Amino acid sequence: MLYPTIKQYIDAIRLAEDNFDQLAAYRLVTGADGNPIMSSGNYAVVFKMQDICDGSFHAVKCFLKDQPGRAEAYHLIADELEQVTSSYLAHIRFLERELFVDTGNGGDEYPVLVMDWMEGITLDRYLRQHLDDPYALGMLAYHFARLGAWLLTQPFAHGDLKPDNILVRPDGTLVLVDYDGMYVPAMQGQKALETGTPDFRHPLRTDADFNEHIDDFPLASIQLSLRAVAYCPDYLNCYGATDRLLLTDADYRRPDQCAFLHNEFPSPDVELNRIYALFLLALSERTLSQVSFRLFNLQKPIPEVYTAPANEEEIAEGVKDAYGVVYSRDGKELLDCQNENTSHYHVDVRDGCQVIRGEAFRGCRGLISITLPDGLTHIGDNAFLGCYNLPAITLPDSLTHIGEGAFSDCRKLTDITLPASLTHIGDGAFVITGIRNVISHSPFFTFSDGCLIGKQNHKLIAFFSDQEHIVLPDGLTHIGDLAFFECEKLTAITLPNGLTHIGDRAFLGCIKLTDITLPVGLTHIGDSAFLRCEKLTDITLPVGLTHIGDWAFSGCGNLTSIALPTSLTHIGNWAFMLCNNLTSIALPTSLTHIGDGAFLFCINLTTIILSASLTHIGDRLFGGCYNLSHIYIPNGMRAHFEALIEPEYHSIIVEAKPGINWITFNADIPLA
Repeated sequence: MLYPTIKQYIDAIRLAEDNFDQLAAYRLVTGADGNPIMSSGNYAVVFKMQDICDGSFHAVKCFLKDQPGRAEAYHLIADELEQVTSSYLAHIRFLERELFVDTGNGGDEYPVLVMDWMEGITLDRYLRQHLDDPYALGMLAYHFARLGAWLLTQPFAHGDLKPDNILVRPDGTLVLVDYDGMYVPAMQGQKALETGTPDFRHPLRTDADFNEHIDDFPLASIQLSLRAVAYCPDYLNCYGATDRLLLTDADYRRPDQCAFLHNEFPSPDVELNRIYALFLLALSERTLSQVSFRLFNLQKPIPEVYTAPANEEEIAEGVKDAYGVVYSRDGKELLDCQNENTSHYHVDVRDGCQVIRGEAFRGCRGLISITLPDGLTHIGDNAFLGCYNLPAITLPDSLTHIGEGAFSDCRKLTDITLPASLTHIGDGAFVITGIRNVISHSPFFTFSDGCLIGKQNHKLIAFFSDQEHIVLPDGLTHIGDLAFFECEKLTAITLPNGLTHIGDRAFLGCIKLTDITLPVGLTHIGDSAFLRCEKLTDITLPVGLTHIGDWAFSGCGNLTSIALPTSLTHIGNWAFMLCNNLTSIALPTSLTHIGDGAFLFCINLTTIILSASLTHIGDRLFGGCYNLSHIYIPNGMRAHFEALIEPEYHSIIVEAKPGINWITFNADIPLA
């Protein structure tokens, strides 16, 4: 059967009342330029039309090419979707002889597919339009995760999941369009009419793979890209392209040669690692039938406005109450407290307030009590930081979010009960508090030896104990920023297998810590993680570690030896500064970056072996290393040598390492 051209369809639809059968009340919708609102592909063209009887809008799909089995498939799909109530799908009608089109040979009646018109833009377009909006990117990944978790439980499958077939509505929710490749249970045993787009389907899929699991792999692949871009928007420019997301058909066939997978995993982000694991499972098994759909869920992002401080304009437009507290005009947000210099006062937060903005009560040392209303959901970053005299606070059952540093330095706060509604506690939320008794009714948090653990993301997020030795539970993967900040009584800690990330300043100032074993699988040690851990004498860094942050071991004056693993690529600025007892160190061949002053004032360092893989060497790398006598330098590094050696060290002898292609320098030979 020869189908009409797009122009012939347009001519016919402009006279809808004459050429349609059941859809005679539909009228073509045009844009400001008078042209039809439409989109087209290889097999069909879709027009936006309005029913003049009730004003509703619809998408009418007209076909450009014949496809055997199309009518039978669409009848089965329509019957299945008639029983499904979901915002992710639209009901469809397939009308076989609906539209008369004059093709120049007398004309004929052609089939159309009708569905409700969905307002929105395609997922890939939305993604690129919001690369500078972290919250929008996070919500896109979150909404897709909910769509994916739902699809994994259904007896049918879309069959051609890709960004072009997913629309983002104005409210951010998602809807699937284009059901040409759909599988429903009534099709069991049939072959697929189409097998999807190569960059979004399993590389081994054929038309014989036609069941409820054909969406599993594209769901995992798209989710991995969306969650990764939400974590780091630069990934899209670095690894993506205009016609796809982060992965290609070639990447699926040779994942060992995929730059994105090789360079970015394992990731410091726990959720991203979980989605990566699901992707690898879907790639190897073709389905996710053996895992719970709950693993596909993501934590809902928090709008930055809820955690950030109010700006001067917002405060100026707000309403101040008798307590000196400023609210937004609608009363839903508490913006600021202007009683910093008042002593011994109480605050009743208004009923209807849902959010206490970041830093709202920061430095309010006179605050001695506060009543929070039912309905409060968010306490922002540093909201009560430095409220020295606040002895107690009752958190309402509606509270879901406590921001970073929210109760930091509230030194008289001794008891706190976490409500069952709570799902998020930010890093350092209770740092340097006097808390000794914590009760949690929340299903998302638990305790082990005084440590608050997030069950959802397996993240240690706060610390409330004076104990000297701590054993953390299995399953913990992430120690957050400031988790054990200045725990001055802590002498030893056992870290569980599976830990991948130690956050910034996690053990800073743990001056009595003498014993710590870092587990295999740890990839990231954050900035200042062990700064001023003065009693540490030796530490073994595990294979798999790639990153040591700025100041990470600075001031560990009793550290005598440290073994750097062959996986290490980055040593940050001042990382081992003032490690006075460190005598020798060998840099692994994997290392590419050493920051400024990494070994500054390591006064007992005598020997160091440099790696040929280094691409960045910071300034004053060995400044103040007065006893340095031997540096082994590989071929190709002569240009860097002068920058490495401080001018006063003309007595240094640099020797060749036997059996390896190193070059020899001597202090008597000019370095230029």
